[in-house]
Amino acid sequence: MIERYSKPEASKIWGLEQKFSYYLEVELAVIKARVELGEFDYEVYENIKKTAKFDIKRIDEIEKITRHDVIAFLENVNENVGDKYSPYIHKGLTSSDVIDTAFALQIRDISKIINEDLNQLITSVKKLAFKHKNTVCLGRSHGIGAEVITFGFKLLNLLDMLERAKKRFNAALDDILTGQISGPCGTYSNINPNIEIKTCEILGLKPAKISTQIISRDRHAAYISAIAFIGCVIENFAVEIRHLQRFEVAEVEEGFAKGQKGSSAMPHKKNPIACENLSGLARILRSNTIAAMENITLWHERDISHSSVERIIFPDSTILIDYMLTRFLNVMKNLVIKEKNMIKNADRYGGIIYSQSCLLKLTQHNMTREEAYKIVQKEALDAFNNQGNFKENMKKHLDQTEIEECFNQKKYLSNIDTIFKRFE
Repeated sequence: MIERYSKPEASKIWGLEQKFSYYLEVELAVIKARVELGEFDYEVYENIKKTAKFDIKRIDEIEKITRHDVIAFLENVNENVGDKYSPYIHKGLTSSDVIDTAFALQIRDISKIINEDLNQLITSVKKLAFKHKNTVCLGRSHGIGAEVITFGFKLLNLLDMLERAKKRFNAALDDILTGQISGPCGTYSNINPNIEIKTCEILGLKPAKISTQIISRDRHAAYISAIAFIGCVIENFAVEIRHLQRFEVAEVEEGFAKGQKGSSAMPHKKNPIACENLSGLARILRSNTIAAMENITLWHERDISHSSVERIIFPDSTILIDYMLTRFLNVMKNLVIKEKNMIKNADRYGGIIYSQSCLLKLTQHNMTREEAYKIVQKEALDAFNNQGNFKENMKKHLDQTEIEECFNQKKYLSNIDTIFKRFE
């Protein structure tokens, strides 16, 4: 299923071939920075750039002996570069200088995909919201009918949450796009701090204000949390769709393809399977935030307990949010909106949802709010409990003109235009 909605390039970014490509990009950027700062001759960079290559199988062979992936990668690169130029590679660096800086490049590239997904979804939701700006439906609180709203208004709440989630994501992204070239323990013991500045400039990253032997993991926890927030926003509306698709509500449905079947036993079934899937996957994103926060606490200047966790949660969370955004976009584009059922549900029990207007109107009849409340509640519950008609019941207390004013949908929706102008 995931192949249908996630993009192949999302998975590719986290593959071994791409990971070592990022490692090499960092190593070459460091050498280029040294050249630009006058430490090495330009021909050093040119020759290394031409000859620096790696082979996954060969790295694997070396790693079986070294039990260290960065050393295996460097030994393989040096085999191709040769003895003359290999001393220039990784000079003064520690493994995490390469790993963490390359990690930032991976995150940068996967985040481009996520931002594209977000932009497409936001555009689609906004278009649908404006299309249904005046589509009257029942607003609910505690799952119970409250007052009339519009379906477009409901979608604007989703739009607003998505836009905030995007801002939150990009704030975390800006913070995590940080590199380090600071050597063991981060004190620049065998490397000039200016090399870090220049390297990060070449790579399009910010240099860490301070690093230990790694970049502090609070940045990474914030990024994973921001992804989980996007998942929560998706789930919030996925649950809304699931409720609205219930048999007794039937206001909205997921698209149902030709030939699709909902149940092996009951041919009538059309189930909100995509939204149920999205609700479940949001739980995985949230659980990954716990692991990311656990990674913040490390021994002294570093240990590698965070590394094994990140090799799982970063590919999983980023690929998963790509999948979820793409699948949710598909849901929204194919959403079936049953306007007649929306009107029908809003008018149930003779417009019981117009009780507040009736309450306020009765207070103009020289009675207290408490007295008016008792009358309206009695007539409303009578209509509800006896499948009656609230509007007819209220004719005992209000004249026809007042009844028409109280049960006027347009009065309830008079400020919808004002709300929509905030999103133009």
